[in-house]
Amino acid sequence: MLIISERINGQFASVGRAIDRRDARFIQELAVRQLEHGAEALDINVGPGRDDGPAAMEWLVSTVQEVTTAPLSLDTSGPRTMEAGLKAAKNRVIMNSTTAEEKRMDRFFPLCREHGAEIICLCMDERGVPNSADARAEMAMLMMTKAMEHDIMPDRLYLDPLVLPTSAAQDQGRKVVQAVQMFQTLDEPAPRTVVGLSNVSNGAKQRSLLNRTYLAMLLGAGLSAAICDPEDPELMATIKAGRVLLNERLYCDDFLRD
Repeated sequence: MLIISERINGQFASVGRAIDRRDARFIQELAVRQLEHGAEALDINVGPGRDDGPAAMEWLVSTVQEVTTAPLSLDTSGPRTMEAGLKAAKNRVIMNSTTAEEKRMDRFFPLCREHGAEIICLCMDERGVPNSADARAEMAMLMMTKAMEHDIMPDRLYLDPLVLPTSAAQDQGRKVVQAVQMFQTLDEPAPRTVVGLSNVSNGAKQRSLLNRTYLAMLLGAGLSAAICDPEDPELMATIKAGRVLLNERLYCDDFLRD
């Protein structure tokens, strides 16, 4: 499973201030720390509502790339901000993200093709997030079909069933697990899947417990990647144990130290 760090995000006050000040040292130390704690890719988000979104994304991508060749997940809903990040990127890029809205697919899939990127496909459209696993799978299939119309094969996609806060939508936790399972049947080989893990515990107590328990459930369902906090040691221990139990890593008595 690919571990994508969620921490380089302007919604965190300290990161937002660092972007405002163009504090390269803060951002670079944060990026290195995430990788040292086990992140394998870095989600890059300048934060919402910025007047300088494209310039901030270009600076953030360039700044992070000075200290790592790790893949970057460019996290923005703004086409101009996304394009600025893609142009600045030298590392492998995952576009985060498109939805099933026609206007967004028509804007983001051509960018994906042009820049040779991968792309996260969120299972929602202008009506919102589907209520069932079946509806999420139908939406995922729609996005896969649309991507192929733009010469983007399924192996460049990550399907995101959209995790919702259990404090507000408790019935959706099981449905997202079911959707991940259903996604495995949509193509051969099975499409890759990703979730924004921390959404499940948003607004709840015992966030770390909810996050790591839900991740274990999703790993068993076939999850391919998670945007999460690599500085949560118990979460990372769950990932390491899951990789052993799923035969993705060779078992050894010290596997938690790897």
